[in-house]
Amino acid sequence: MGLKEKLQEDLKNAMKSGDKIRLEVVRMLQTMLKRKEIERKGEGKDLTEEDEIQVIKSEIKKRKEAIELFEKGGRNDLAEKERKELEILNEYLPEQMSEEEIKNFVEKVIQEIGATGPKDLGKVMGAVMKELRGKADGALVQKIVKEKLQVQ
Repeated sequence: MGLKEKLQEDLKNAMKSGDKIRLEVVRMLQTMLKRKEIERKGEGKDLTEEDEIQVIKSEIKKRKEAIELFEKGGRNDLAEKERKELEILNEYLPEQMSEEEIKNFVEKVIQEIGATGPKDLGKVMGAVMKELRGKADGALVQKIVKEKLQVQ
């Protein structure tokens, strides 16, 4: 089942169960995907799975930033709402790789490229993220690459 079908099914279930937050998140996600689809059609391209993941990750990033700001402002009620939305959004991402799997993949890429130190950070990050986009958190990947290349 594709993401659009899953969202449609979840929309129905949220309406039946009266889960207002899930309903809100699913509708927002459908809207954002529709906007991205229209944008891609304007470029003469179809919406890809990578585009869908990008939209979800963008919304996740917004929620994380909002949580941080609400906590700084002492608005824990609003921060909690954002956390619930974040939890729901994470359900739509593909299974994320574990830290150990990422480390192994990074080591393999470093050997393939022949990277030796901090100057190769860009090359390694580019090659790793090309393969792991959507499957691993970029910040975690960057941290692991820096550790492996001993970047200060």
